[in-house]
Amino acid sequence: MAFRVGVIGGGQLARMMIEPALALGLEIKVFAENSGSSAAMAVTRIGDYTQIAEVREFAASVDVITFDHEHVPLSVLETLEQEGFSIQPSPKALKFAQNKLHMRRRLSELGLPMPAWAEIKSANELDSFIEENGGVAILKTPIGGYDGKGVAVVRSAADATEWLENLDAFGGSLLAEAKVDFVRELAQLVARRTSGELRAWPLVQTVQRSGVCSEVLVPAPESSESTRQAAIEIAETVAKSLGVTGVLAVELFETTDGRLLINELAMRPHNSGHFSIEGSVTSQFEQHLRAVLDLPLGATESVAAHSVMINLLGVDDENDFVSEYPLALAAFPSAKFHTYGKTARQGRKMGHVTVIGSSFEAVLKEARAAANSCLMV
Repeated sequence: MAFRVGVIGGGQLARMMIEPALALGLEIKVFAENSGSSAAMAVTRIGDYTQIAEVREFAASVDVITFDHEHVPLSVLETLEQEGFSIQPSPKALKFAQNKLHMRRRLSELGLPMPAWAEIKSANELDSFIEENGGVAILKTPIGGYDGKGVAVVRSAADATEWLENLDAFGGSLLAEAKVDFVRELAQLVARRTSGELRAWPLVQTVQRSGVCSEVLVPAPESSESTRQAAIEIAETVAKSLGVTGVLAVELFETTDGRLLINELAMRPHNSGHFSIEGSVTSQFEQHLRAVLDLPLGATESVAAHSVMINLLGVDDENDFVSEYPLALAAFPSAKFHTYGKTARQGRKMGHVTVIGSSFEAVLKEARAAANSCLMV
């Protein structure tokens, strides 16, 4: 009998798990929030993932539960785990991905490098932190933020009045972090199976625009061996110490003096790893499925010297990029186009383009041109 994998969340990450699941002979089922989701072709249930009865019924139809996002309540997952269902990554690990304050506390206990941070429960605490950290801070909501949402640059508590007046909506506290003087953002992906085997992909550079990942450059240009090794050691320490199973993405700042500081964690396939579909021996989506089922992990070496992935971000409420694909495919036969099956919306991740090759400059130029060709009207 084929292994049965259940994915909660019907977004593009679940969508991109479908092809490797079929290749591995797995049965994949998706619990989606609504009809017409990105992973619609594998949806077997539409419902409310906050309701334990609905999630329990879904869990009973598969061998393991994993995730397209981190928003399922821990109370639901903890109860199901106690009832004997396999939840990967486990609630014990997911609590650190769901709450940034929990994450900062645990990483501090592990002695891992991070920006200075503090838990904020009042305007006075925030003003004190800002004063102690050069007159500016990055303020985050501990829960619910992504793609630039739930993040603000503040120079006084007056800049955060709305959040401070609604602390209950964020679990009673906010997270303040020192504004890091960094030269670029990096990401290190690893995968860990339940029995402990661990594999790492090359360190990548991510380019953000308006708080959203725009480009991923693989491997991170001009990164030293010491930097690459430090990134892997950080990610492996996080994966082992937090008990992560499946793919783990550790987003990092590289500072002006060459240090690496942990920015964010994601315990699932991640935007910074989409390049691996074409650029690696084993994609992050196949690896995630292997890992949560405790199957042997695949090789993570690159199949070309360089990969560049560019997100196709919505520019308006009309262009979903699909109508432009025929011309783009003809003009850029070496580029790989992925669409997420979403309705158009400004700033929304609608798809991505990946180009691999031997010359970084040529690959970057072609990837950008291929992405731009999808915007032509």
